[in-house]
Amino acid sequence: MKVISERDSLREQLREWRRADDHVALVPTMGNLHEGHMSLLRLAREHADRLVVSIFVNPTQFAAGEDYETYPRTLERDQRRLKRANADLLFVPDIETIYPFGTDAATSVTVPVLTEELCGLARPGHFDGVTSVVSRLFSLVQPDVAVFGQKDFQQQLVIRRLAADLHLPIRIVSGPTQRDKDGLALSSRNQYLTAAERQAAPTLYATLCDIARALQAGDDQFAELERAATAALTAAGFEAEYVSIRRAENLAMPDRDTDELVVLAAARLGKTRLIDNVIVST
Repeated sequence: MKVISERDSLREQLREWRRADDHVALVPTMGNLHEGHMSLLRLAREHADRLVVSIFVNPTQFAAGEDYETYPRTLERDQRRLKRANADLLFVPDIETIYPFGTDAATSVTVPVLTEELCGLARPGHFDGVTSVVSRLFSLVQPDVAVFGQKDFQQQLVIRRLAADLHLPIRIVSGPTQRDKDGLALSSRNQYLTAAERQAAPTLYATLCDIARALQAGDDQFAELERAATAALTAAGFEAEYVSIRRAENLAMPDRDTDELVVLAAARLGKTRLIDNVIVST
């Protein structure tokens, strides 16, 4: 596995692969890799000849007071995992490579509407940071395929819209959420949980599954289902930011005739912010 941090070296390697007519898949990450990330690598391998993984903790998607400075950085361990997974190239740019004019003067890429609710409302500016850094990674790597996780459901919809709106020749693939045995969605931030919080954390997924079962049984009282779920999370020690039932295709408000729904939630447990979702076919 090659490890590259500079733009010109990356482009030289990519040109070599293009001359061989190899298709390239990109899996963007912020590192601290876990089994959820590794499942995305395996999925990417199904769609391309060459696998590029990026590790970059992007400062522009963290708001003031969030965990940018303390976000877990485990590059040496990540490199070992990627080598065992047969990744072809690890791209580890520094801030100057991604933002050559600095973050304050950087060109911003905004996807409207989709980013204005749910996590976008709870974390103002977050998605602008995501779309801006992903646009740069797409420009640098120029992949044929890019793979993102379903756990960040709103994010992967935003990236799909970005690629479609800018006519980018990149296929966006979404990998299913990976979970621990008790249902908790794998996340780099799970390590922030205390032992007691870790025991309580699976309640988030269980609550979403309760809503999913009610929807599949024909319950269309969406607002009441959301209120009951919020109350259940509060009783379990969570501070819910939102529990919301939406159209899976575009996060619009659903109606009784919607065929595919997504139930999304974000909640804090202690100092840790957890997100999760469940897709429901009705």
